Amino acid sequence: MLESRLLLLAAALLWSTAGAAMKLCQLSGVQIACGRSLVAGLFLFLVVPEARRRPTLPVCLTALAYAATVGLFAISNKLTTAANAIFLQSTAPLWVLLLSGKLLGEPPTRAELLAVPIYGLGLSLFFLDELSPGQVTGNLVAVVAGVAFATTIIGFRRMAQSAAPGQAGSSTALVLGNGIAALAAAPLWSTGPAARPVDLTILLYLGVFQLGLAYLCFVRGVARTRALEASLLVLLEPVLNPVWTFLFAGERPGPWALAGGSIVLLATLWRILAPALARTNGVSRAAG
Repeated sequence: MLESRLLLLAAALLWSTAGAAMKLCQLSGVQIACGRSLVAGLFLFLVVPEARRRPTLPVCLTALAYAATVGLFAISNKLTTAANAIFLQSTAPLWVLLLSGKLLGEPPTRAELLAVPIYGLGLSLFFLDELSPGQVTGNLVAVVAGVAFATTIIGFRRMAQSAAPGQAGSSTALVLGNGIAALAAAPLWSTGPAARPVDLTILLYLGVFQLGLAYLCFVRGVARTRALEASLLVLLEPVLNPVWTFLFAGERPGPWALAGGSIVLLATLWRILAPALARTNGVSRAAG
């Protein structure tokens, strides 16, 4: 279990570099979505042999959710601040909480259900900053990306539960999903600015490390971790994403976004620590 958690944290660390890299790239959100998914798909196809298996229906459905996740996040990152984009996509635990019981047989606990209105309060604060019309659109796109990410997490977890030897699984879904995202965005590549050498270098980094290697760590970690716990552990990403973006791209999140993000992260920290504290108290009472 420790190895699985470390893999999930490694994925979150790599994911967190997206905001800064995308802000430093002059390409449009659609161009970035196309380029990084193309690189990630080729990378995974070449280095992961099991990714070349013929996809099943569950693999295809998960691939569609994954393609929506990575494509919408890249677009939202260009339409709103990096902090808003990542914090709002990180609503995924809320949707996992609501869906995992029915779809995975992992029903939420009473404490998890009590966390829902706290998450809702935090998320509502993102829309109180003074936003341009484009930023409002970017915020909404990021929320949809959060739903897509939750669906992706559930899809990967469900495939891990029913995995059969020699059958296509999460790696195949990653390759297929990246292919779908790249093909969907490719017709709009010419509508954006011409790529500079530095932009192509950033796309190479985003595809190989921030997307390809990160999701490879994620699918291997989530295979042995409950969907809700996995979605909470990777919330290290929204903690670090605005930090890298401020340090390398000079972008400051708005005050209400910081307040909302703090509420979401504190609620998540509570959800991670509460079960461990309850077990510790239970052991202490039993020993007494």
